[in-house]
Amino acid sequence: MSDRSALRVRLDRLSREFAKFGAVGGLGVLVDLGVFNLVRHFTDLQVVRASVIATVVAIGFNYLGFRYFTYRDRDKSRRTREVTLFFVFSAIGLVIQNGVLFAATYGFGWDSPLQSNIFKFLGIGLGTVFRFWSYRTWVFRALPDPEEKEAVQAAEALLERAPRQATRRQPDRV
Repeated sequence: MSDRSALRVRLDRLSREFAKFGAVGGLGVLVDLGVFNLVRHFTDLQVVRASVIATVVAIGFNYLGFRYFTYRDRDKSRRTREVTLFFVFSAIGLVIQNGVLFAATYGFGWDSPLQSNIFKFLGIGLGTVFRFWSYRTWVFRALPDPEEKEAVQAAEALLERAPRQATRRQPDRV
């Protein structure tokens, strides 16, 4: 395969992954904003607390979507590690996302429902960039391509034989 076609294949895979990530993420944004506005409307919670609750609900929704739709073909062998990393990186994304809202609300006094939704949406955007990178890099790890897997297995077999062959040789006697 030429370098150009290999690049084209990688870009095609990345664009499909990004589209699936966007579909799940888009629904997650609707869940996040919906829960946020419901909590703000029906409770007296402060804006950032309402946002944190909504973000946690959306994180749970997104995990299910990412695991069973976007990254369903990825390595599932270490689920505990996956879940732990997912929630660690999601918590960092939560801080990024709600940090924007916190700064707008308490730093600049922008607390109307419209302003809160605008800054919540901007925070979601910044958090999403971080989450996309961290989830695909650390959480939902790609399985090796079949060609790569064969090359790794061949190299491992060669390395396993090398020590045995070295012990069979007798030193030259002078």
